[in-house]
Amino acid sequence: MLLEVRDLHVEFRTRDGVARAVNGVTFGVDEGETLAVLGESGSGKSVTAQAVMGILDTPPGRITAGEILFRGQDLLKFREEDRRKVRGAQMAMIFQDALSSLNPVLSVGAQLGEMFTVHRGASRKDARAKAVELMDRVRIPGAAARVGDYPHQFSGGMRQRIMIAMALALEPALIIADEPTTALDVTVQAQVMDLLAELQRELHMGLVLITHDLGVVADVADRIAVMYAGTIVESALVHDIYKAPAHPYTKGLLESIPRLDQKGRELYAIKGLPPNLLHIPPGCAFNPRCPMARDVCRTDVPPLYEVTGAGPDRRSACHFWRECLDG
Repeated sequence: MLLEVRDLHVEFRTRDGVARAVNGVTFGVDEGETLAVLGESGSGKSVTAQAVMGILDTPPGRITAGEILFRGQDLLKFREEDRRKVRGAQMAMIFQDALSSLNPVLSVGAQLGEMFTVHRGASRKDARAKAVELMDRVRIPGAAARVGDYPHQFSGGMRQRIMIAMALALEPALIIADEPTTALDVTVQAQVMDLLAELQRELHMGLVLITHDLGVVADVADRIAVMYAGTIVESALVHDIYKAPAHPYTKGLLESIPRLDQKGRELYAIKGLPPNLLHIPPGCAFNPRCPMARDVCRTDVPPLYEVTGAGPDRRSACHFWRECLDG
């Protein structure tokens, strides 16, 4: 297993109390595999990614329990100096807002080339040549002429390609892409996702794709992990989840996707709002919004049950997953 996260807990201490952003998250990603982590805003997806990368803002955030194993070594036991050697060279992250993630006063060539000067000891000339090569690789037209341009001189889609190029610079074994298609139109979204999938196949990388959009990952992901209120509530192979979700929350997310065969109908939306992480409801955190909720859901936290008869390696944190599958 390339990356294995075990029982990860992350909390934020605020003036109003302790916000439990991640509560016992466990998942794994192998080489060449794509895991999509899905959920609404505030479900803990990005915090989990930041914890894995070692870029969590501390304080106020802190990891209180768990393990993050990368090629069998627990990154949480690394010194910061050793963690930096892993970050960028062996695992990299693509952030959702390319404009704010790129330095506005440095050319894109300088920012791409810095990866090679810092981690590989390359000369400025060689680093610039590598930057042009990377821009070509992610299909930025006229790369040699544009390597000296600044981030604001590129469109949103081109900036996202530069972020992908930066993540790929040192050919890491694992990439975490946090909402890489946010604020892009659907055509550019498709181009960016196709590019990521192609580069992943070429380099045989592990990919963790964080998104709230089930439609984006349908043709890209191998497996899906659905998060709600800081926990994984369902995990399965991608086609199994689309065929028959085993958790009411996943079912609600799927039903909220616009469909061509439902033209003119009102778009479905899950009722209510995600819980305040300072006051997560007792029992199943989804119970105040769940149409299937019963008394046991309001008192007993459901474990990740093994789902049988509906595909291999399936888990669902629902007391009534069988009824959800049947419904």
